[in-house]
Amino acid sequence: MADSVGLQQVADLPLEELVGCHECDMLLRKPQLAAGDRAECPRCGFVLYSHNHKVIRRSLALVLAALLLYVPANFLPIMQINVLGQSSEDTIWSGVLSLYDAGGLLKSIALVVFLCSMVIPLIKLLIQFLVLLSICLNVGRGCGLLLYRMYHHLREWGMLEVYLMGILVSIVKLIDIASPTLDFGLACFVALLLVQVWLEVTMEPHQIWEALSGKDSHAGH
Repeated sequence: MADSVGLQQVADLPLEELVGCHECDMLLRKPQLAAGDRAECPRCGFVLYSHNHKVIRRSLALVLAALLLYVPANFLPIMQINVLGQSSEDTIWSGVLSLYDAGGLLKSIALVVFLCSMVIPLIKLLIQFLVLLSICLNVGRGCGLLLYRMYHHLREWGMLEVYLMGILVSIVKLIDIASPTLDFGLACFVALLLVQVWLEVTMEPHQIWEALSGKDSHAGH
């Protein structure tokens, strides 16, 4: 549990030793955490930050796994559809192209789907990889700070879970009029989504900021 501080104490403490609660705006003295511990606001119980074990190495492994899954998730068939004896295979990429070829307003929708389901998730993964690499190699940490700020602005634009829900709804609706068969691409897409969620949990922002500023030399150990 983090300790609250008064106005006089705030004036006497350096900014590096203070942390503000994002929920109730309470100003707190930053506690020193051991691996596996987490700091909570004493007023509202909000988790200020936690200290994950081997955060850099684990995050780097998850980023590499996500990058390896990205290509099969987007370019391998998600499902095969059989209608009146004719079959077709659909991928994320082919879905974007079909929307674009339909013309009209669907071109704009195709662009949004392309950006939110393919471009932005890839940019996020590449930024995370470069940030973690700059920490591991201890080079270009100024660029790493800039990239990590960019990453936080892009977080809300990655919508793989929304696209997955759209795929599942489509499969349910197609069952009545066709014979859809799930393919390897869907498994890769689900795996990519799960790895990215795991990465968000593992890559604790507080530890990444501290490591980029050189204040947490044990983040990867």
